[in-house]
Amino acid sequence: MTTATHNVVITGSTKGIGRALAAEFAARGHQVVVTGRRRDDVDAAVAALSATAAGSVLGSTVEVSDPDAHEALWEFAVGKLGRVDIWVNNAGVAHTTAPIVATTPEAVQAMVSTNMLGTVFGSQTAVRGMTAQGGGRLFNVLGGGSDGRIRPHMGVYGATKRGLDMFTRALVKEVDGTGVTVGQIRPGILITDGWLREAAAAPEQVSSQRRILNILTDHVEDVAPELVERMLASTRNGDEIAWLTTGRMTRRFLTPGFAKKHDVLARYGL
Repeated sequence: MTTATHNVVITGSTKGIGRALAAEFAARGHQVVVTGRRRDDVDAAVAALSATAAGSVLGSTVEVSDPDAHEALWEFAVGKLGRVDIWVNNAGVAHTTAPIVATTPEAVQAMVSTNMLGTVFGSQTAVRGMTAQGGGRLFNVLGGGSDGRIRPHMGVYGATKRGLDMFTRALVKEVDGTGVTVGQIRPGILITDGWLREAAAAPEQVSSQRRILNILTDHVEDVAPELVERMLASTRNGDEIAWLTTGRMTRRFLTPGFAKKHDVLARYGL
């Protein structure tokens, strides 16, 4: 178990895996800056997380598609905490219920601006700041499609995540030897507010894939502890931290009755 205290910034952390990561860092005594677009969401997350945190939890509103907002976030974190040790680009949007040609312009723009621009601008800010302060760790959270596999109705979303895989690998090479390390997080298939929204829009698809989903899908609170532990232990530039590895998937498929025992969908009446 890592014992040093770190200052951590996580974008898109008022809900979903971002919030679960923030909760885990804070529970271990680290100082965490929670971010989101809406002040009410940020304030509510800070209040809830602070109630059980061993470390301090701060909040800041951020529009991740705006490069100036990332600079303001960096200045806020450094002003409050002195430095940023770990920066996690987690903010993301997924619209995965329609084929490419039927995906609305608004959905396309949301995914590209949040997933791609948000991560690119956040990475630029973090690397500049960490280089100036003498080091730090940047992690980009990737998702479905980042591995290059084609999945139904995930053409636009997957393209943004595949692009982020290439972007992150390029950044790894650029920071090599600077004292800044860059890594990627592949959290697997997680039930979040966004996932539930997509599931509600395509109930037949969820019903037909129920067994597979119960094998492959996880709750964010079950995944966060391992991801945080591995981020804290990470010292290698280019680290790739994955939850749903080939080995883990294989063990689940080969375990008799795993889908029934691991019925993650039941909690949500699915």
